[in-house]
Amino acid sequence: MEYVFEPNQIACVSVLDTSTHFPVHRIYCVGQNYADHVREMGGEPKQAPPVFFSKPADAIVTDNKDVPYPSATNNLHYEVELVIALGKGGKNIAADAALDCVYGYAVGIDFTRRDLQAAAKSAGRPWDAAKGFDGSAPISAINPVARIGHPSNSVIELSVNGELKQQSNIENMIWSVAEIIAELSCFFELAPGDLIYTGTPAGVSAVVAGDSISAAVQDVGEISFKVV
Repeated sequence: MEYVFEPNQIACVSVLDTSTHFPVHRIYCVGQNYADHVREMGGEPKQAPPVFFSKPADAIVTDNKDVPYPSATNNLHYEVELVIALGKGGKNIAADAALDCVYGYAVGIDFTRRDLQAAAKSAGRPWDAAKGFDGSAPISAINPVARIGHPSNSVIELSVNGELKQQSNIENMIWSVAEIIAELSCFFELAPGDLIYTGTPAGVSAVVAGDSISAAVQDVGEISFKVV
């Protein structure tokens, strides 16, 4: 096939303790999936359909590389999340079949230009500029289900410059992994290579250039990098 210019390389994530890589198709994200975070953002937790948004595949930052502080914001927030990596896809997937689609899990950070998000919310506009910018989705190596199974009772935490900022347990998610996959597949045809960031607990706040971030999900993995 002849192209008008050389296509970009496929975004990919390392598979833990192997030489293989997971090619990224799309990045989906879930908002408002921990009750304490909903409250700290001024909302009221309720069992309603989850909020979905997306990031471009090449928003990932891998291998603990430095993350550049983005332009057009003075209020960059971290959000630590369990990430689902899909090895299978489909439409209208039943919840009791959803876990069969999972290849593995990782630790991710959903960076948010909070000032732009607040302005978009107040004007009833999309969140794209607040969520889908370059470097907005740092991620650890993917840990395959074949090794760890499906974590359901694991501590999730994040520290900034060695100070603990977020700590919870993934069992506190309002929507479970299976429910997220099933619901998302009603809106999109999911595919192998999709990543799903599953939401963050309370404790989000701003970082500045020079800050060091470390995060982990028990039995899944960890990530550590610097904002520059």
